[in-house]
Amino acid sequence: MKIIYFDCFSGISGDMVLGAVVDAGVNPDVLKNTLRKLKLDDEFSLNFEKTTKHGITGTRAIVKTSIDSEEKHNHHTHSHGPSRHLSDIFNILDTSELDTNIRDTAKLIFDRLADAEAKVHNTDKSDVHLHEVSGIDSIVDIVGAVIGLTELGIEQVYASPLSLGRGFVQCAHGKMPVPVPGTMELIHGVPIHQTDIPKELVTPTGAAIITTLANNFGVMPNMSINKIGYGAGTRDLEEQPNLLRICIGEKIPITNEDSSNNSHNDSIEIIETNVDDMSPEIYGYMMDKLFEKGALDVFFIPIFMKKGRPATQIKVLCPSNIRDILIKVILSETTTFGVRFYAADRVILNRDTVEINTQWGPVKAKRGFLDGNLIKTVPEYEDCKSVAESNGVPLQSVYQDALRKT
Repeated sequence: MKIIYFDCFSGISGDMVLGAVVDAGVNPDVLKNTLRKLKLDDEFSLNFEKTTKHGITGTRAIVKTSIDSEEKHNHHTHSHGPSRHLSDIFNILDTSELDTNIRDTAKLIFDRLADAEAKVHNTDKSDVHLHEVSGIDSIVDIVGAVIGLTELGIEQVYASPLSLGRGFVQCAHGKMPVPVPGTMELIHGVPIHQTDIPKELVTPTGAAIITTLANNFGVMPNMSINKIGYGAGTRDLEEQPNLLRICIGEKIPITNEDSSNNSHNDSIEIIETNVDDMSPEIYGYMMDKLFEKGALDVFFIPIFMKKGRPATQIKVLCPSNIRDILIKVILSETTTFGVRFYAADRVILNRDTVEINTQWGPVKAKRGFLDGNLIKTVPEYEDCKSVAESNGVPLQSVYQDALRKT
């Protein structure tokens, strides 16, 4: 599986992401040509240049707009171009010629931005004026970042804890503390590292991109790195290189030999709601939608509600960064008018995958380890099913033969 790890030691912004993906090998011309599908050619130009920060060479993305002919102050200042509503941005995307996956992913990022701003300003997201993130440069940053990751063939995104600056920054609403309130809403539930750097290190655009796309925040996963890219910010930080580093490669499964504790803890979100007035046909459709959006698990529990009415409790397990996306699916696809959600800690066995040769053919199996010991082996259902159907034997026979040979 091809993955990317965002090492945000100096924070993250949209144009730093753009610079990093080009530095890692995305063809700038391909990126520019794909961005032309937005049909906004007369509103911006995009160029890239090599630059050095504390002796490390990276790539800087430079967006020039028809509103502001000066170079964008990427990462550390906020533009004050005309504001747009979420519907305006969606209209730009919907009328573009971008591939559906790129368009839909960009819309998820902007939707997350609007949710954060709406909460900060205590208003509906459809009424939010996205002052700081709706300029043409931010649209280019977000859509360009999605195009770049698509060109790199990324299947999963991981990130380090986010390094934050301190102090104040001038925004459309006046002087704001760093991180600005919108950014603080976006990084809710995400591991952070507070620095003494008196600058804005994580921008709303950067926060929206990484919190929407990342599957997990923490140390670098086991991986074989084959590409590294550095995206540069405009400012030269005295304390450290003003760079975003991305590492791209193949994910390596954790095995018994390379794990010391053989289990680990993390946190997930649980979303739930009770439904007593919905056609049973809808449940399967909704489950598919939830898994498509990244749910870890979805299950339905028969319950009885007031007056003895039979009902179904819907439960969804997910990473915290996609909780709001999955809540929207539930509210859109079911008859419920509300959901509950809460965080839960869990302990996960480290595992690896092995191939077992049954008498009818090979099947894969997961192995789980605890305290240095193999405690369980579970044959993969789809493999066992395929072998059983190909050989005309009972599924249970294949399953049991695989267990005997572990």
